[in-house]
This record gives sequence, C-alpha cells and structure tokens, in this order.
Amino acid sequence: MPDVRSALTIAGTDPSGGAGIQADLKTFQEREVYGMSVITSLVAQNTTGVQAIHHIPVAFLEQQLTSIFSDIVPAAVKTGMIASEEMMRCIAAFLAESKITYVMDPVMYAKSGHALMGEDSREALKTYLVPLASLVTPNIPEAEELTGIQIYDEASIKTAAKMIVREYGAKAVLMKGGHMEGTSAADWLYDGENFASYTADRFQTRHTHGTGCTYSAAITAELAKGKSLQEAVKIGKAFVTDSIRYSLQLGKGNGPTNHWGHRLKSIPVQEEQHNGIY
Repeated sequence: MPDVRSALTIAGTDPSGGAGIQADLKTFQEREVYGMSVITSLVAQNTTGVQAIHHIPVAFLEQQLTSIFSDIVPAAVKTGMIASEEMMRCIAAFLAESKITYVMDPVMYAKSGHALMGEDSREALKTYLVPLASLVTPNIPEAEELTGIQIYDEASIKTAAKMIVREYGAKAVLMKGGHMEGTSAADWLYDGENFASYTADRFQTRHTHGTGCTYSAAITAELAKGKSLQEAVKIGKAFVTDSIRYSLQLGKGNGPTNHWGHRLKSIPVQEEQHNGIY
C-alpha cells in the first residue's frame, strides 16, 4: 500500500465552493493528500458576500475533533475561520497534545469584507493558537489587526513578521503581499532567523474568492507530505497563482479561483533568500 498522508482542515463552510472547508478539500485533493474536515461554522455565502452564519456548538466541535484524532491522526492541520474564544481553546487543546504541524490562516474577513471574527476572538487567537503554529499566513489587513502595525512597504512587513514570531510565539510567518500595489505579488516568509521572498506575476481580476484558504491549504498539504517549509511555501505560491490566472469566471461578485489551474500551465515563482536577522 502507498504511504498516504492526510491533512485536516478546521474551518467554516462555503456552499458556493470557493473558500473555507470546500476550497481546502479541493486543494488537498489536487495536492494528493487525503483530506479531512472539522466544521466550526456554517456560513451562507456566495461570490457576492455573506448572508448568514451559524456557529457549531463547542461540544459538537470537540466531538468532531475527537472522532478524527482517535482514528486517522493527520500529518498536518490547518485552521481557517474560528469564531469564538471557546472554539479556540477547544482546538488548542487538541493541537497542544498532538504536537502536529499546524498552519494557521487567521481568517477575519470574507472577501466581501464581512467580519467573521469579533475583536475579543482576535485577541484570543494570539493567546491560544498563534503560539502553537508552525506557520501563520496573514494577509496585510490580518497582519495589521494582529500586530497593530500599519503595513505599507517591505520594512513594515518585516517588522510585523518579527512581532508575530518573536513576541506572539509562532515558529514562522508568511506575510502575504497581495494587498500591496505593483505588477508582481510578493510574499515574505520569516522563520525567526531569516527572510525569504516569493514573487509571482500579479493578475488583475476580481475572481480571487478563497485565495487565502487555497494558499494555506496547499502549504499544509506539502508539509503533510514531508516537504520543508520553504519548499511548501514555494509550491503553495505557484499553486494559488495558477488558480488565480486560470480563474473560472463564475458568479456575480468576487468569483472563485480554479483549483485545477495548476494542471494548465505552472506560473514561475521567484524565490530569494535574505540571510541574517533583521
């Protein structure tokens, strides 16, 4: 039998299929890992926005996690939307005990701008989950919320990255620069010692629903397969860039990315290492 690696996503749903649990499972499948899911919130949303949210009772969240960890223990875990402090404490207990590779996508807003997490929960995120994370993957607005730093250039990106690792306790952080201006999209990985940048072409399109979920899920899948953090980020960057370039042009709003875009033509990613502590 082959050595099948599994990955678990803990997140909210997206019935339109572009983000959340649905996007994560599609990505796991495309990256050839066995995908599993634990649902935190049921979200009525589509490409135009979020219409309603129903949060799963914490007791049932715990039952879902118990079902997974008592049977098929994942090689890597990622989290997305986690709405409450109680949920975070519950998830943190399983992660702390298992010591599994953990990628945290700090989902705070839907692509439409709808808040998916309250201010109290954002503070709890830093307290309970960031210190357990092998990697945190914030976009610029999320990193600003986490750190209180206004991010507008490379220097401020690096300052925020160092805070998330050195002060909040994450092992590494990937600062996603998609909200910055420019003809290319650059992301910065900081592992506590060195920075590395990953740059790919930027495509002008409104069809970017679920890019953060897809990117972090691709990284999680590669880590589950035993890739190094740097390799996993480079593969994830190429995967999400392909999914944006070959988007499906669906929906009346911010349409979903294409999870099989990587099969069409891979986009080159430029990787640069920046040695030394900044």
